[in-house]
Parts: sequence; structure tokens; C-alpha cells
Amino acid sequence: MSSTHATDLELGGHVTTLTRGGRTFHLIGTAHISEKSVEEVRRVVEAVRPDSVCVELCETRFNAMNDADRWKKLNIFEVIRQGKVLYLIANLALSAYQNALGEKFGVKPGAEQREGIKVAEEVGAQLVLADRDIQATLKRTWANIPFFRRLTLFGELFAPADEVGELDEAQLEAMKERDTISEMMKSFAEALPEVKGPLIDERDLYLISSVVDAPGDTVVAVVGAGHVEGMVAHFEDAEQVNREALSVIPPPSKWLSALKWLIPALVLVLFYVGYSKNADRSFEDMLWAWVLPNAGFAALLSLLALPKPLSVITAAVAAPITSLNPALGAGMVVGFVEAWLRKPTVEDSERIIQDTMTLKGFYTNPFTRVLLVAVFSTLGSAIGTYVGLGWVIALAR
Repeated sequence: MSSTHATDLELGGHVTTLTRGGRTFHLIGTAHISEKSVEEVRRVVEAVRPDSVCVELCETRFNAMNDADRWKKLNIFEVIRQGKVLYLIANLALSAYQNALGEKFGVKPGAEQREGIKVAEEVGAQLVLADRDIQATLKRTWANIPFFRRLTLFGELFAPADEVGELDEAQLEAMKERDTISEMMKSFAEALPEVKGPLIDERDLYLISSVVDAPGDTVVAVVGAGHVEGMVAHFEDAEQVNREALSVIPPPSKWLSALKWLIPALVLVLFYVGYSKNADRSFEDMLWAWVLPNAGFAALLSLLALPKPLSVITAAVAAPITSLNPALGAGMVVGFVEAWLRKPTVEDSERIIQDTMTLKGFYTNPFTRVLLVAVFSTLGSAIGTYVGLGWVIALAR
């Protein structure tokens, strides 16, 4: 195996060439928002005329990229019913950073991937969708984050897009430098090691395995610069990578699933104990100890999303009840009410990408406002459940 950085006179300053067994692999490390990356992809593919061009896309993202009407198809009630509220908000917040950069520099997010697809067709190369399915990546990442870390992480999702205005083009292009990207990845791993594994390391393995499996003797891969170092490190053992195992979505945590049933059962048992001790006072005290924190925190946190008044009332009424029902969450009930009152339109859905580039836009767009109301009321209900449980336990002693 040999690994060399091609010179500017050969393929470009951000191309890593790997050779083995008569086969040649050119990895183009791109910045996902950069006109220079788009130009470099075309230049390299036209110069090499490979048998295959691998792009950092999965089938889901490829189809979404080619479906201009995908946002029109979003049904707010289905999103809430299927429990995809937090997933959708996280996805929107993370993509908002690239969209904001793209608007600032006049380059559409993923333009270098689109160029790779286009030029592959022009030179007659086979297109390979080399990345792991986005659903598997996000769900494996989410499963890796401890419960309480998820709560703090949610508040950090909106910060990057608001910082885009402070970047200039020179800083953007600096992101393509391997040393800079490596340092960013190291810092990222130190700050949140739970995320780096499934979000970066596993995808390095998946990508290099897909690239080595691509047909033909000459292969070009269009990948983010941050993946190149990891892909090169696993080039030797790429054939041993089990992509199917890396795509498995982990089942819900057993203890979390059990907790959903244990908490209601424990509360009901404690109510019975309180009633047995004193049929009047103890039971009444315990009932208030459960209702007040559940209703209070759910209503209070839902206010952070600036909901309709009826939604706040719904949060207060629903939380003490839904906390005893593992199959129904307060956020689902409150989300349905807010959606019914706010009635997001197809036009609201079409504006999602533009609006979510700022935190203010999340609140302005009726569709994403409903999502925020559902998330905050869920958060409040969860906090109220633990506070209420502690209070009830204290009274039962």
C-alpha cells in the first residue's frame, strides 16, 4: 500500500492517492460548502476518467437531494405521532449551519457531491453511494449519548448557524486543510466522545470499505476533508469492515424501556401505601406531590416555545396523566393541540430550510414552532416526573 499527496500540477492540493494490487484510489477531501471544492471535483474526475465515482451520500440523502418537493410532503401530525419531533429538529438545526454557510458564500450545500454525480455521468463512470444510511448514523449517534447529556446538547444545536456571520471565505477554505480538520476532530472527540464514534469513526470505516468495494481499477471518492485521515488509516483492512454490522440500529436501552413501566408502577404502589396509612390526608398529599411538579414543569417549559395559551393548559393537564402512561407522552398531546391551533400550511413547510437558518426562524415558522412546543413540553414533563416521584417517595416513608 502506498499513500501520497498529489501535487497541484497533478490532481489538486486536496487529493490523496492510494494504490494497491494494480488499483488506484483518489480521495478528494472537500469542504461541503466551497466553490473551489466543486471545481476540484470536476477537474480531478475529468483528468482521471475513473471507472467509479464514490460520493459521500446514502440512498436516503441521494433521493432527498433529488426531491424538490420533500418538505411539502411533511405532515406535522405524522411527525408527532411517530415520535420523530426531536429527530427532525436536530436534523434541521444541524443542516442549518451548512445552509447558512451556503447562502453566505453562494454555494448550495452538497454542491460538490452534485458535481461528482454530474461529472461521473459525463465521463461514463459508475456512481457509488458510499455513505451509511443517515437514519442509522443519527440513531446510532443518539443511542450513544447519555440521557441527561441529550438535554444539554439540545440547547447547543442552534448556536453554530448564528455564528456563520463571523466567518470569512479564507476561514472557510482553511477548513479543507487536513491539519486543521484533524485538530477540530480531536477537540470534538474530547468535548463529546460519545458522538465521535458513530458520527465520524464508524463512517470512516464504512466509507473506505465502500470505496475499496467500488468496481474498476481506478476510483475517485468525493468525501469531506475530515474523513480522509480516518479512511487512509483503515485502507489496509478495508475488506474486513462489516458494513452490515455498522448499519444496525441499536434497540432502545432495556433499562430505559423498563423505567417507563417501573415509574408508573412505583407511583401507583406508593399511592396505595399512602392510602393504606391514612385514607384521607396521606393520599391527598401524595396526589398533589405528583400533580404539581408534573403540571408545573410541563407548563413552564412549554412557555419557552411561546405556545398558544390552550397548549400551556393542555401541558399542565396532560403531564400528570401521561407520566403514568408509557405509551403516551405529554409532548405528543400538546403537540397535537398546538398543531390544531396553529395549522401549519404547505407554504410553511416549504420555508423550513430558509427559516431554520436562525433561531428566530424556528420560532417564526408555524411548523417548527409546533415542534418546539412538543419538545419543550416533553422536557418539562420528564423533569416533573422525577421531581414528583422524589416527592411522593418522601411522603410515603
